[in-house]
Amino acid sequence: MSSRVQVRNNVRISGNGSATMVFAHGFGCDQTMWRFLAPAYHDRFRTLSFDLVGSGGSDLSAYDREKYASLHGYADDLLEILDACATGPVVFVGHSVSTMIGLLATIKAPEKFVAQVMVGPSPCYINDGEYAGGFSHEDIGELLETMDANYLGWSNSMAPAIMGVPNRPELREELTNSFCRNDPDIAKHFARVTFLSDHRADVPRSTVPALILQCSDDLVAPLSVGEYLHRNLPCSTLHIIDNVGHCPHMSAPTESSRAIDQFLAQALR
Repeated sequence: MSSRVQVRNNVRISGNGSATMVFAHGFGCDQTMWRFLAPAYHDRFRTLSFDLVGSGGSDLSAYDREKYASLHGYADDLLEILDACATGPVVFVGHSVSTMIGLLATIKAPEKFVAQVMVGPSPCYINDGEYAGGFSHEDIGELLETMDANYLGWSNSMAPAIMGVPNRPELREELTNSFCRNDPDIAKHFARVTFLSDHRADVPRSTVPALILQCSDDLVAPLSVGEYLHRNLPCSTLHIIDNVGHCPHMSAPTESSRAIDQFLAQALR
């Protein structure tokens, strides 16, 4: 394993198996968010989790605003991690913004992947004509302005809404604390890159079998987005979990793993 890559992305590996399952977290999070889901795969896969540069236990000094001015920089990091740490075919499991990072990586190097699992994906957050991304230009502008003015205040108000599941206050608090631990300057830059990104044109270019895993009530990625992806993403399967929030891998891990298992039973035949 390349020590540079391992340190840069705080790579952690466990489990057994001839194939590697890679877990990539969403905005404001880190790899600990996979602790409810990843153990279900330790006996069948070599499991690999990591932190995006600028998040969690990654090397913050490696954060380059030019490199990470688009999601392509993170996709390049992912491919470096696979080259350094993965064995056998790769099943990529991404949450939120990392679903698009994974999609870009599957376009750049499709031969490295056997399947991709998209948890709460969105190729574009902004409504555009018939495309319903969930937010208007004004919504996103206001969100980013509020974050710029008071990042901690924004985190305390937005994180619970993003997590959802009002009956699970401990998860809402965990996501809030995760948001607040991030370096505000890096988080604000990453937010702009995330919420202003538009990868709809890239969606049809990914031919790696994909599971689109969505919650029935998601503030960040509404059902219209999952349906759009399913129509435009080749070899895709759409599965809706009856759950409120954007983080089913935390709030509904059993339902999530069941859907993933059903998908992989077909994709890995």
